[in-house]
Amino acid sequence: MSRLSVPISADDHIQGKIDSPCQLVEYGDYECPACGEAYPIVKKLQKHFGERMVLAFRNFPLTQIHPWAEAAAEVAEFAADHGKFWEMHDLLYENQESFGEELFKSLAADLGLPADELQATLANYPHKARIRTDFTGGIRSGVNGTPTFFVNGKRNNGPFDFDFLRTAIEDVLK
Repeated sequence: MSRLSVPISADDHIQGKIDSPCQLVEYGDYECPACGEAYPIVKKLQKHFGERMVLAFRNFPLTQIHPWAEAAAEVAEFAADHGKFWEMHDLLYENQESFGEELFKSLAADLGLPADELQATLANYPHKARIRTDFTGGIRSGVNGTPTFFVNGKRNNGPFDFDFLRTAIEDVLK
């Protein structure tokens, strides 16, 4: 079984307390249809487990099959610079069928983010190193597709449906 090679840290995008008894790490691609299917499942898990679980999201854009994946990751990181990572994360998954610069501009405007900075982000990809670090950590952990989940450092090799992940999380909480 694969293990998470890069532990959760303050450098991650997290929801919940980092010292929660259960750590769920997702390697995701904003353009990936399966990640889009997993998005509401993760939300349901968060609601179900509350403070007993922390979620960390890491970028794993599959650029060879998803042409907007890296740009979407840049947009999410741009939003993070302004304290709105999770809001943008959610909006990207909720609108993944409409990806493109116009959508990214619209989402940024909805969140009150500066249009000129977004344009510079889309032109220059200033978060490329951060995204590459996430991606490389995923490769080192055995990630070869998205979504890939780790529960307390162990890769979830089963489906990513609610019942399977709930059971895996309950097992570590026992």
